[in-house]
Amino acid sequence: MDRLSIILTLMSGALITGALITTAFTLGYYNWWVIGGSAIIGFLLAWPSAFIVSQRIKRRDPEWSPDRSASDAAPMPKPGAKEV
Repeated sequence: MDRLSIILTLMSGALITGALITTAFTLGYYNWWVIGGSAIIGFLLAWPSAFIVSQRIKRRDPEWSPDRSASDAAPMPKPGAKEV
């Protein structure tokens, strides 16, 4: 479980949706269908883009270690557990 990507999901969803709506308004499309479509696309692309950004951040961080044991895998992470 990637906790950083969960936090980044909110920001990336807002950024993608806002960019799509701004682009549509700039092109002259003032319609509820455009806003709804942009919101759906932003919702669908929020987590994959956040996961990619999270992996890039971790790859460039010299202090982050990907080592972990098999017993650390659980549905909910322990409060003091290492990041995946």
